[in-house]
Amino acid sequence: MYVTGARFPGRYIQAAGLIARLGAESKCFGAKALCLLDGNVAGFLEGKVRAGAEGIEPTVMIHGGECSEAEIMRGVEAARAAGAEFVIGIGGGKALDTAKAAGFRLGGVPVVIVPTIAASDAPCSALAVVYREDHTVDYDYFLPRNPDLVLVDTDIIAGAPARFLAAGIGDALATWYEAESSRKADAPNCWGTHGSPLAFEIARFCRDTILEYGAEALADCDRHKVTPAFERVVEANILLSGAGFESGGVAGAHAIHHGLCELHDVHDYLHGEKVAIGVLTMLLVHGDRTEYEMARNFCRSVRLPVRLADVGITDVTEEKLRKVAERACRPGEIMHNEPITVTPDMVVAALRQLA
Repeated sequence: MYVTGARFPGRYIQAAGLIARLGAESKCFGAKALCLLDGNVAGFLEGKVRAGAEGIEPTVMIHGGECSEAEIMRGVEAARAAGAEFVIGIGGGKALDTAKAAGFRLGGVPVVIVPTIAASDAPCSALAVVYREDHTVDYDYFLPRNPDLVLVDTDIIAGAPARFLAAGIGDALATWYEAESSRKADAPNCWGTHGSPLAFEIARFCRDTILEYGAEALADCDRHKVTPAFERVVEANILLSGAGFESGGVAGAHAIHHGLCELHDVHDYLHGEKVAIGVLTMLLVHGDRTEYEMARNFCRSVRLPVRLADVGITDVTEEKLRKVAERACRPGEIMHNEPITVTPDMVVAALRQLA
């Protein structure tokens, strides 16, 4: 049976100042909640969270910084001790992933996600990336259900450094290219189905939105201003890219990201920054010079990396390029969702052009 489909959060809402409605929007899930609050934002956000939680009784737990087995279980135990009926995750990707995983471990209780940056498409997804205590990836945790509510306060997003928004644009840029590759290859998405026509239209709309509004939104973010362009890009980074990658499929750009993560050189760089290098690499692999030039110029306009040195790889060696390429092309990797056979030699040749 050939099954197509798309995945979405239960509900997505976005507005400036929306944290003030946290309780009103989430009380349908129960009276008591465990609130996993990212330690990076707790200092200035905890008061707003408590003030906005009218109608529910939140137990606040400050997230330890890593989405690890230990941190997930700490959340589970805190929720049980509090008698929590649902889980709220507030912060960056690792705090949000911990909340998703804890909700599942608690028997599938509802999960509310409140991102404080728009640096990736993780908030809407049913995926949590679990790390070891040494900060290396342990495993991808594919959960059976997407978050029940994603609440995006664009005032909070606009208060973060613009670099985070740019990284989210890099992640969103890959969505259409990878969905197109998956469509042409007739490759399944992460959940084993094939993307529906809606999935591919979402991916296209995501790309069109960031190309049109990306640079303007970044300039607005520099001034910490919430504008129509900023709102459009935040939605593209979080909702459109999230639904697009889960439903349409992932492929070479993220495989290159996985390869780059094998190098210590890149560890200070954000996910979307490395994904942007993945997009450019794959366009070179495909030999699409016109599209490559367009994408490179766009990346420059939104402050994304276009050379290996831009993600910390200043000493480019054959050994490093080979390590990236071998990891990106290993058996079972999403590189094999590309419509052509991609070999490590092809990846090395493309990476050399970015040196």
